[in-house]
Amino acid sequence: MTTFLLWFVLIAGGALFLAYHRLSLKAATLVAGAALVVYTVVGAHSPLWLALLWIGFAALALLNVASVRMRFLTKPFLMVYRRMLPSMSDTEREALEAGTVWWDGELFSGKPDWPKLLSAKAPRLSAEEQAFIDGPCEELCRMLDEWDITHRRADLPPHVWDFLKKKGFFAMIIPKKYGGLEFSAYAHSCVLVKLASRSATCSSTVAVPNSLGPAELLLHYGTEEQKNHWLPRLARGEDVPCFALTGPRAGSDAASIPDTGVVCRGMYEGREVVGVRLNFSKRYITLAPVATVIGLAFRLYDPEKLLGGEKADYGITCALIPRGTPGVTIGRRHFPLNIPFQNGPLSGKDVFVPLDAIIGGPRMAGQGWRMLVEQLSVGRCISLPSNSCGGAKAGIYASAAYSRIRKQFGQPVGRFEGVEAALTRMAGYTYIIDAARSVTTGAIDGGEKPSVPAAMLKYHCTELGRKVANDAMDVQGGKGICLGPKNYLGRGYQVVPVAITVEGANILTRSLMILGQGAIRCHPYVLREMNAAKLKDKAQSLREFDAALMGHIGYTISNAARSFVMAATIARFSKSPTDGPTRRYYQHVNKFSAQFAFATDMAMLTLGGYLKQKEHLSARLGDVLSSLYMASMVLKHWENQGRHEADLPLVEWACRALLYEAQEQLHGFLRNFPNRWVATLMRVVIFPRGRTYFAPSDRLGRRIVEPLMMPSDVRERLSHGIYKTAEPGNPVGLLQEALELSVLAEPLEKRLRVEGVKTGRVTALDLPGQIEQALAIGLLDAAEAQRLRDYDRKVMDIVNVDDFSSEELVAGVQAETREPLRHIA
Repeated sequence: MTTFLLWFVLIAGGALFLAYHRLSLKAATLVAGAALVVYTVVGAHSPLWLALLWIGFAALALLNVASVRMRFLTKPFLMVYRRMLPSMSDTEREALEAGTVWWDGELFSGKPDWPKLLSAKAPRLSAEEQAFIDGPCEELCRMLDEWDITHRRADLPPHVWDFLKKKGFFAMIIPKKYGGLEFSAYAHSCVLVKLASRSATCSSTVAVPNSLGPAELLLHYGTEEQKNHWLPRLARGEDVPCFALTGPRAGSDAASIPDTGVVCRGMYEGREVVGVRLNFSKRYITLAPVATVIGLAFRLYDPEKLLGGEKADYGITCALIPRGTPGVTIGRRHFPLNIPFQNGPLSGKDVFVPLDAIIGGPRMAGQGWRMLVEQLSVGRCISLPSNSCGGAKAGIYASAAYSRIRKQFGQPVGRFEGVEAALTRMAGYTYIIDAARSVTTGAIDGGEKPSVPAAMLKYHCTELGRKVANDAMDVQGGKGICLGPKNYLGRGYQVVPVAITVEGANILTRSLMILGQGAIRCHPYVLREMNAAKLKDKAQSLREFDAALMGHIGYTISNAARSFVMAATIARFSKSPTDGPTRRYYQHVNKFSAQFAFATDMAMLTLGGYLKQKEHLSARLGDVLSSLYMASMVLKHWENQGRHEADLPLVEWACRALLYEAQEQLHGFLRNFPNRWVATLMRVVIFPRGRTYFAPSDRLGRRIVEPLMMPSDVRERLSHGIYKTAEPGNPVGLLQEALELSVLAEPLEKRLRVEGVKTGRVTALDLPGQIEQALAIGLLDAAEAQRLRDYDRKVMDIVNVDDFSSEELVAGVQAETREPLRHIA
C-alpha cells in the first residue's frame, strides 16, 4: 500500500508539473510514456492497476493522431458547441472585435508575461505639452470660479469660452497640420486631471470635443475633403462640435436607436441631389446648446437602392449636420445636478443633407457602429478616468491638509483612527485611479486601443472616485456640505453621479461589458473557436476548431493545475520579475490570474450562452479581472515613478485591497454558481486551503496618512498635476499654505496647552484669548504670538463657511443681467 501511494503521488505530481508548465500534447505524451515504462519495469504494482494506466496512456497517445482525434472527439464536440453557441448580432460582433488586446489578454492567459508590461515605456510629457500645462492650463484654472459658474451664471463666462477656443483646448487630438495641438493621450489626460481638480464644469466641457465626437471620427474615417474643411475650423474654435447618440428610447442599448435616415432625392442649396432625409430625437447631448456642428448617429435605409447596393437597411451611420440646417431644432438645456456644462436635447424633422455629409462619404454608410466602438475604446480610457483622477487627487490633498489644521479635543482630527481610516481609503483609491489612468494612457501612446480596459477604467475609476468623494465629505463635514465661494468639495461631490451615468451606465458596464467582451475578446481560444464553428466549409471548420479546441483543453488543464499549486503554496514559488518589496504582489497576481482563467473557462463550458444572462456571475468575474488589471497598473506605476520607498505603504494598501477584492469576488462566484458539483470542484482547485489572502491592516493606515498630513514628497507625488497654486481664490492652495504653517505653529500650540492651559496660567477658552494671555505672562514672545495669530486667522478663514440672505439664494435672480453667450456662431 505504501508503494502504491508513493507511485500515485509521483504520477499525480508529474501530471501537475506537466500541466503547470503547459507542455504540448506531444511532449506530455512522451514524458508520460517514459514514466509509465519506468513504472512498469521497476514498480511493484497490481496487473489491474498497470492495465488501467496503459489504457489511459493509449487514449492519450491516440489524441496525437489528428484524424482519430477529430473524428471521435472534435467532431461530436463541435456539433454540441454549435448548439451552445449564443446568437450574436452584427453590432455585438463589431463591439467584440473593436480595439486591441493588451494586458487584459495576459491576465486571461493565467500566466501573465510581466516583462511585457514592465518594459513598456513610462508615459512622459514632451516639453511642448508640459509648457501647455504650466502655461495656458494654469492660466485657465486661475480664471475659473466654480461658484460663479455653477450658481450665478449656470455657464462658463464668455472670456473663458474665448480662451478655450483661442488656446486650443478643444483641439488636443487634432493634428498640427490642421491647426490642432496633436497631444499624446497622456498629455490629454493630464490636462483633464488639472482642470477637474479646479472645475467639473470646465473639465467636462473640454473632455467632450477631445473624446468620441466629430474630430475623432473625421481623423480616422473622414474623407480628405471633410478633414480639410472641418478639422481646421474645429481646431480654431470656429465650430463647436457635439455628438448625438443617446435618445429617449435608446440609452445604454445605443445600437437600438430609432432615429432614421432615408436615402432619397431632394433639394439642397437650390439643386436636386441624392441625399439623406433625417428624423431624430436626442437627449443628454453635451455641448448641444452651443454646438455649431452636430455629429449624428442614425439608422440608414436605402429603399430605392440609390447607393447602388442590394440591401435596403444599411444599419447605423454617422454624419455631420451644420446647426443651421433646415429642420434641426436645438432644445433647451438639461441641468445635471447643478453642474451646468452645456448639455441638452436636439431633434430633427425631415432634415435633408447630401450624401457627403456621411462621415467618410457613401462608402462608410452602415459603418457607424464599428466606428463608434473602435474609437470608444480609446476615449473611455481618458475622459472620465482623468476627470475622476483630478477630483480624487484634489479631494485627498485638501482633506489631508484639513485634517491637520482642524483640531478637536486638542488634536488634529486626522489623528483619530476613524478619520485616519477614511483618509487611508482616499489615498489608496486615488493611487489606484492615477496608476490605471497613467499606465493605460501610456499604452495608448504605444499604439494600443485597449477596449476591455476602457470599460474597466470607466467603471472602476468613477466608482472609486465616488468613494473618495464620500469620504472627503465625511472627513470635512459641515465644511463640505455648505455651498458657497469657500466650498471646494460640494460641486465635485454633486458631479459624481454624472460620471457614473455617461459613456455607458456603470451597472451595465460591470454586469455586461467587462466580462461579456473580455471573455471572448481576450481569451486566447474562445474567439477562434467561435469563428471556426461558423465557417461554411465543413472540413476547414473542423480543422480550425480542432486546433483551437486542443489549445483550449491544454490551457484549461494548465490553469487548473497552476491554480491548485499556487493556492496550495500561497504562490511562494511563482515567478516574479523582481526580488524587491513588491515581489509577493506579482506572485499573487499570477495566482489569481490562473484562478480567474480557470473559473471563467468552467463557467463558459457548463453554462454556455446562459452565462450571458447570469449577470451576477459575470459581474463578479469582471470584478476579478478588473482588480487584477488595476493591481498590475499599481505595480507598473510604482516602477514608472522611480520605485520610491516612501510610497510602498500606498502600493501595499492598493495591492492588498485589490487582491482581497479579487479573492472575495471569486468566493462569491463559487457560492452562487448554479451547478453545485462543478462549484465544489472549482473550490477544491481554487481554494484548497480556504481563503488565505487578507485585506490591508489597520496599522498600515498610519504609515500612509502621516506623510499626507505634512509637507512631503509622498503628498506631492500623490497629488501631482492638480491646480494647487497658493493664491486668493484657490482654497486647495490656501490649505497647503496653512498646512505648512501648522508645522511651525504646532510646537507653540503645544507649549501653550501644556505650560499654560493645563497649569491654569492661561484660562481663556478661545485661541486668540489664550495667545494674548500667554504673551502677557511671557509664555510666548511677540514674534511667536504673531505667528500663532496669523496661523489662526488662516485656519479660521478656511474652516469658516459661507452664508447668504434669502434673496441671494433665489434661483435665477441674475438671469436678466447675465452676459449673452458669444460663443455661438
